[in-house]
Amino acid sequence: MAGPSIIKSTKDLGNFVRTFRKSQHLTQADILGLANTGNRFIVELENGKPTVQLQKLLDVLDVLGLELVVQKKRNILLPPLSSLE
Repeated sequence: MAGPSIIKSTKDLGNFVRTFRKSQHLTQADILGLANTGNRFIVELENGKPTVQLQKLLDVLDVLGLELVVQKKRNILLPPLSSLE
């Protein structure tokens, strides 16, 4: 897995996490204690549950050596933030 991935849904995110975890030869059990979370959370995350807790997700990504980056979409014109208030 090289370079950034565009994630458009919780299903995409779950698939990405599962694929990356397996590419590192890690089991779900390997990351449970390190991420301070339970098996149920990892299963739900990898299955694309839309209501997973953000902090737990960030903890899992950190344990896997990943980070979440948010950026403006390419070729999309948005109004200035000041006009959205």
